[in-house]
Amino acid sequence: MPSERTEVQVRPGAEGDLVALTEIYNHYVRETSITFDTVAFTPEERRPWLLSHPEDGPYRLMVATSADSQEILGYATSSPYRAKPAYATSVETTVYVAPDAGRRGIGTLLYTALFEALADEDVHRAYAGVAQPNEASTRLHERFGFRYVGTYREVGRKFGRYWDVAWYERPL
Repeated sequence: MPSERTEVQVRPGAEGDLVALTEIYNHYVRETSITFDTVAFTPEERRPWLLSHPEDGPYRLMVATSADSQEILGYATSSPYRAKPAYATSVETTVYVAPDAGRRGIGTLLYTALFEALADEDVHRAYAGVAQPNEASTRLHERFGFRYVGTYREVGRKFGRYWDVAWYERPL
C-alpha cells in the first residue's frame, strides 16, 4: 500500500459506509482491548451509532478513504461525553484505523479534519479515553494538544484481565 498522505481523502461518513465501518470496529472488538465492547456487531446493530453522527453539529463522523479505490481506511468521531445536559459542550473523540492501514498518518488526517469540523461548533472540551497500553494512541492525542488528566485503574475487563484507561482532555 502506498504511504503518501495525498492518496488519502477525508470526508463525512455516510450510510453507505456502514458495512466497512462495522468491519473495522469489529476487528478491535474481537482482537484488542482498545474498545471494551466484547461482542461483534452486525451492520444493522451499528446503524443507530452511524445515524447519531450527522454531517453538522458537535457529533461528527469523519471517514478516510483511499483516493483511488475509495476503500475505507479508518474513521474518527466526536460523540456525547455524557448524557446529562450540563455536559452538552463536551465531546468524547476516538479514532479507529483499518488493521492494514496503520502507520500511514491516517489517524492524524482524521483528527485534523474532525477538529476543523468542530471549530465552529459550541464545543468547549474534547475528552479521549485510551485503554492502556497504547503508545500510538497516546502519541496521537498528545500531538493534537490533549493533556493527560488521570487514569481509571482496572476499569474494564476483557480477555480475562483488567485494563486501565488513561484520560486526556483538549480545549476547543
